[in-house]
Amino acid sequence: QNPKTSAIVKQLVAEGNAGELQKYFGSRMEFGTAGLRAAMGAGISHMNDLTIIQTTQGFCRYLEKNFSDLKKRGVVIGFDARAHLSSGGSSKRFARLAANTFISQGVPVYLFSDITPTPFVPYTVTHLKLCAGIMVTASHNPKQDNGYKVYWENGAQIISPHDKGISQAIEENQEPWPQAWDDKLIDSSLLLHDPYATVNKEYFKDIQKQCFHRNINKETSLKFVHTSVHGVGHKFVQLAFKAFDLSPPFAVPEQKDPDPEFPTVKYPNPEEGKGVLTLSFALAEKDGAKIILANDPDADRLAVAEKQESGEWKVFSGNELGALLGWWIFTCWKNHNSDTCAIKDVYMLSSTVSSKILRAIALKEGFHFEETLTGFKWMGNRAKQLMDQGKAVLFAFEEAIGYMCCPAVLDKDGVSAAVITAEMASFLATRNLSLSQQLKAVYDEYGFHITKASYFICHDPKVIQQLFDNLRNFDGKNTYPKSCGRFKVSGIRDLTTGYDSSQPDQKAILPTSKSSQMITFTFANGGVATMRTSGTEPKIKYYSELCAPPGNSDIEQLKKELDELVSALEKYFFQPEKNNLQRKTE
Repeated sequence: QNPKTSAIVKQLVAEGNAGELQKYFGSRMEFGTAGLRAAMGAGISHMNDLTIIQTTQGFCRYLEKNFSDLKKRGVVIGFDARAHLSSGGSSKRFARLAANTFISQGVPVYLFSDITPTPFVPYTVTHLKLCAGIMVTASHNPKQDNGYKVYWENGAQIISPHDKGISQAIEENQEPWPQAWDDKLIDSSLLLHDPYATVNKEYFKDIQKQCFHRNINKETSLKFVHTSVHGVGHKFVQLAFKAFDLSPPFAVPEQKDPDPEFPTVKYPNPEEGKGVLTLSFALAEKDGAKIILANDPDADRLAVAEKQESGEWKVFSGNELGALLGWWIFTCWKNHNSDTCAIKDVYMLSSTVSSKILRAIALKEGFHFEETLTGFKWMGNRAKQLMDQGKAVLFAFEEAIGYMCCPAVLDKDGVSAAVITAEMASFLATRNLSLSQQLKAVYDEYGFHITKASYFICHDPKVIQQLFDNLRNFDGKNTYPKSCGRFKVSGIRDLTTGYDSSQPDQKAILPTSKSSQMITFTFANGGVATMRTSGTEPKIKYYSELCAPPGNSDIEQLKKELDELVSALEKYFFQPEKNNLQRKTE
C-alpha cells in the first residue's frame, strides 16, 4: 500500500520490464542470524513497508511460540536516521510499522521516540528484561541500504536455530494482518512506551562503572575530535564524555548531524581508512587536537587516529585498538582488585579472525582467553553464558573495529569504547606517553602481533564457490595446499566442512557452517591467514597475522615477512586476475 513502491512496480509492469521485475520479485531477502540487510526499494528482495510487515509478523509469531509471557514483557525497537526518498522507506517508518504489528497482537512495545545508537537496543533488552529487541539500521553500509537486526532475551544477537525458526515463521505469515499498514494506531495505544529518557539516564550511569580516573579526566589538556559520519553518534558521545567528566570533544560540523545522503564520504565506514577522516584531520589541525574518535553511522563501531611526532596521522587498526583497550581494561581491573584469586574468574574474548594479542596477555597475566567464531553474535552469547556462571567478562573485540568494553551491553558499542579510549589517552598523557608509544610497550611486553587484512569484491557467487573448491582440491581431490609460494603450510582449519588438521580426530572445535566459506591456514613461520566470505557484503575477506614471542624486536623484518606472505596469499590462493576479482580501493 506504499504509493511510491506500488508506483515503481506498476510502471515496470506497464513497460513489460521482466528483467527488473525478476530482480524485485525473483527471490525473498534471506533472514539470517544478522537479520536482514538489503537495499530499500520495491519487491520482496528489498527493504520496504511490506517486507518489514511480513518479517515482523513472522518474528511476532515465533516469539509467541517461545515466550508464554511475551504480552507481559514485550519488545524494544530502535532505529537510525536512514531514509530513501524514491521508495518512501526510512528506518523510522519501518520501526513504526514493526511496532504496529506487535501492538496489534497485544504485545507491549518500547519504541524509542528518536534515533538511537544500536547498542542501546541490547542494553534495553537486558535492562528492562524484555523478550527481544529490533534495531532498524544498515550500520555502515551504502546509503541505499537498510537492515533489521534482532536480539534475543539474553541481550545478545540471535544465533542458530532462531534464524531458521524466524525465517520459517515469516514464510507462514506473508499476508499482512488487518490494519498492518496503519501505523498511526500505535500513537493512542496504551501498549506503546518510550524508553528514551530512562535508557539515556541508566546507560550513562552504567558505563561510569568503567570510569577509573575522574580526576585526570577533569584536568586533562588533551583535546579530542569526534565524528559521527552523518549518523546517530554525536549527542551520545558528548553525553558519554560528560559522564566521565571529560571536556566535550570537538565535533566535525559537516558530519555531526544525521544525514541519510552521507554527502561528505564515499562510504560511511570509518574502517575504510583515511578517506572517511579527511574532515576530522582538518578540524584537529585547526583546534590542536591530538586524537580523533570516529563512529560509524549507528555508533556501534569506533575508529581512532592519533597525530604522531612526525606530524603524520596514524589510524589504528581494529587489532591495534583491541590490544590497547585489552591492556587498559585489564590494568584498571588489576588496580582495583587486590584479591589474586579473583583472576581465575576473569575472561576476555575475541573472534577467530582477530589478533591473538589477548591470548598473549592472558597467558602472561593469568586470566582466561577464549576465541569465538566471527561476529559479536558469538561473543555476546558466550559472554552471557560465562557471566551466568559467575565469571567476569572484561572485554571482547573483533578486528572490524568492534569493542565490548562494558558488560551492560552484550554487543559492540562505539559510544562506551570512545569515552574509555579518551580516558586511557588522558591517563597516558600524564605519563608523557602517546597511544602509539603504549601500543609498542604492549608489544614489547607480550610479543609483537602484526596483522594485515583486506578484501576482494566479487559479485558472482559461482566464482566464490569455485575459488574455495579449488583450495579444497588443490593437488588432486580433497587435498589442501601444502605451501603458498615459499611459505610452507603447517595446519588447516576449514569451518565450512568442519575439518581441522591440528585436532587428533581432525574435527574442528568451533561450530561449522556450510552456508559460509571460511578456511584458516597456519604457516611454518608462525603466520596465520584466514579467508572467508562476508555475511553482509559481496566480499571475500582475508586476515593475516604474524606473532613473535616477547623479546623479538625486529619489527621491520616481521612486517616484511608478513607483506611477502600476504602477496603470496593473493597470488596463489585468490588468483585475482584469473577470477576477475576487484581489489579494495582506498
